[in-house]
Amino acid sequence: MTSLQTQAFNTSSIDALAPIFKASGDPLRLEILRVLRRDTFGVLELSQMFDMRQSGMSHHLKVMNKAGLLEPQREGNAIFYRRPLNLDSDKLADQAIRQIFETVDRVPLPPQLVEKIEAIREQRADQSQAFFSRHSEQFREQQELIAAFDLYAEPTAGLIRKRASRQDWRSVLEIGPGEGGFLPVLSELFEHVVGLDNSKDMLAKATRTCIDERLNNVDLIEGVTDTVLARGDAFDLIVANMVLHHVPSPADIFLDAAALMNNGGCLIVSDLCSHDQDWAKTNCGDLWLGFEPEELTVWATEAGLTAGEQLFIGLRNGFQVQVREFWKTSGAS
Repeated sequence: MTSLQTQAFNTSSIDALAPIFKASGDPLRLEILRVLRRDTFGVLELSQMFDMRQSGMSHHLKVMNKAGLLEPQREGNAIFYRRPLNLDSDKLADQAIRQIFETVDRVPLPPQLVEKIEAIREQRADQSQAFFSRHSEQFREQQELIAAFDLYAEPTAGLIRKRASRQDWRSVLEIGPGEGGFLPVLSELFEHVVGLDNSKDMLAKATRTCIDERLNNVDLIEGVTDTVLARGDAFDLIVANMVLHHVPSPADIFLDAAALMNNGGCLIVSDLCSHDQDWAKTNCGDLWLGFEPEELTVWATEAGLTAGEQLFIGLRNGFQVQVREFWKTSGAS
């Protein structure tokens, strides 16, 4: 590279940095970056969180998006915002963005902001819980509008059997067992099975499944992952089948799973890839329209988990299911 080319490259690099630092040079925008560390929020939610008008919040988000500090994520007719998933470690601009994230993440969120985030998560959880309460009798029928149970249960079960044959695993937690359709698989492979669900109606159906199938090694608990964390339980395997798109903060599932797993443990997730079929929110109670595979990988990495095997299943109706595993240690092949 000649001296003139080097000078032009350096000038271009500096030009790319200017909008990043300008967009981040505002206390409110830095606060927005902090609350988006693991969560995805819409304009109205952020406006509620920071007590400001929607037009003002939209302006800040537009500036930050243009600078590359945020990226929009369409959820049907709504737009949510998140931190960018794919930052190139070789690009100076992306290095600067990553450094900004790492710096602001060192500062704990103030208690009042944490309370507002929790309030929004509770609103989402109430929305999901209300749906399952109203439609518990039609749950399987509505879910199969998207993906028939066997289409994702069988590949997930196959992966678990493959891993269990090589690991000294004894305990498993299934998050959101629904009607309990997957519990017989887990009961066969593990000494102790725990099913965790925040819906009384779904737990009642799972209880009936356990009785009918004579699953004597299954405990069913009403609550969320915090409930099990408070008990001090630990598991070799954690399974979340088609659950993440129903929970208020999917990234937190990875953090909690890491805390609940023994060393050498594994989290296996099956869920929808990102899609644009907004009717799933109304008909199936979905909070999120699937996830980019990179999202799951980022959340897992931040939780200290290592991505392992992955499988993608295309469905005739245009949906795609991803089956992923994440290890608390280096994993298995």
